[in-house]
Amino acid sequence: MDRTICTTEDVLQLLDKLFAPQADRWTADAGSWWDGFYADRSKPVPFFAAKPDESLVSYLDRGLVTEGRALDLGCGPGRNALHLASLGFEVDAVDLSAAAITWGRERAHEAGVDVRFLCGDVFSLAATELTGTYDLIYDSGCFHHLPPHRRVSYLALLDQHLAPGGRFGIACFADGSMGSRLPDVEFYRQGRLDGGLAYTAESLRRIFSDLTEIELRRMRDEPPESDRFGEPFLWTGLFGRDG
Repeated sequence: MDRTICTTEDVLQLLDKLFAPQADRWTADAGSWWDGFYADRSKPVPFFAAKPDESLVSYLDRGLVTEGRALDLGCGPGRNALHLASLGFEVDAVDLSAAAITWGRERAHEAGVDVRFLCGDVFSLAATELTGTYDLIYDSGCFHHLPPHRRVSYLALLDQHLAPGGRFGIACFADGSMGSRLPDVEFYRQGRLDGGLAYTAESLRRIFSDLTEIELRRMRDEPPESDRFGEPFLWTGLFGRDG
């Protein structure tokens, strides 16, 4: 008889396994799914282009985010990480996909910038590879792939690694435009995340209520010729931790 549930992490890992057989896109088992996704670099995927989020550029241009130490969650091939590094940030960038990390390292080498790329799930890496605090934690597309119970881990990561006076930036699926609108409990009943979770502005404010909202809006639509990435089906938010 197996009775191994003793800690909060045991419970979280048990819930993880409800999704792992489907290799949903956030779990450690999903690395191979994302490797396949990134295998053809010529696919017309908007976020394959080496362009930073228009919202991130806007935060930097307006002085809402200033140079320091940065953590890029779900970095993909490094488009935001490289932009931050080019401006003098010390950047750690994390992704599940080895293919994405390889692509990011190649881009960093070509651009002549230094980014520390780490392959794995961010919650495991937070316990082993991520040290100290960050002046900026940025997430463009990771949060909406997490199952509801891993918001607990996500908030714990912010609590541990976001520096006093630091900034947290996020871009995620907006309710009514992209992602699933199912109630949290339904994802456990069906055992899959339907490609990602949609969020309302009110739900984001509630989830990140321990931080101070600086800005929350829809991402601006950027034309193909723009040097910035922008899709209006995403929320963009910037929050601050009191110093």
